Amino acid sequence: MSKRFLKYTKKFTIAFIMLIGLYFLSAYCLSHITVNPHPHNKEEIAIYIMSNGIHTDIVVPAKTTQKDWTQEIRYNNTLAADSSYIFLAIGWGDKKFYLETPEFSDLKISTALRAISGLSQSAMHTTFYKTIREDQSCKKLHISKAQYQQLVKYISASFSKDQNGHFIHIETSIHYDQADAFYDAIGSYSIFKTCNTWANNGLKASNQKACLWTIFDTPIFMKYK
Repeated sequence: MSKRFLKYTKKFTIAFIMLIGLYFLSAYCLSHITVNPHPHNKEEIAIYIMSNGIHTDIVVPAKTTQKDWTQEIRYNNTLAADSSYIFLAIGWGDKKFYLETPEFSDLKISTALRAISGLSQSAMHTTFYKTIREDQSCKKLHISKAQYQQLVKYISASFSKDQNGHFIHIETSIHYDQADAFYDAIGSYSIFKTCNTWANNGLKASNQKACLWTIFDTPIFMKYK
């Protein structure tokens, strides 16, 4: 029995390692395939992609004639409650991870395992900014009004809504800074759909350069060197 157990354990371990290897190989290969390599953009609206080194946000104007995000993502839901902020960064991710891991030093193994399982709820993290500084982790994209409308449609569809069609603000004492807030979201975080997958899909929805599929932020920003 012990020999049989060791035999099956060995086979399981080898299969598991191969699956992990296949997963990361697929992530590498598919992230290097570019979707919309030559977008036709009218320079009508400026948006940004922003990374903290792990997580990608899409940054949009807080208000335009096409979309006033502050009607749903209210300044008063932030600690600052300051209407002079003109940019809005929006990201999607695991709800429990967002609310229980403001710093990576707070990360629990149980939270990480639940996040990658695809069984937990998701949330939108929104942050207002007064200014945006372009650098290696923040890239500006000029797009047309039509492309922006597609992006608005994609982002809006990611928010859970109440029976009246309004975004659902998460009442919490957790804030990453003075101008952020959390909202309930659609879908579940998993090893196949991460925060960066969500941002990448937003770029695809608005016909911008993007990866065929990615779980990391770096391949996205490689498209915009």
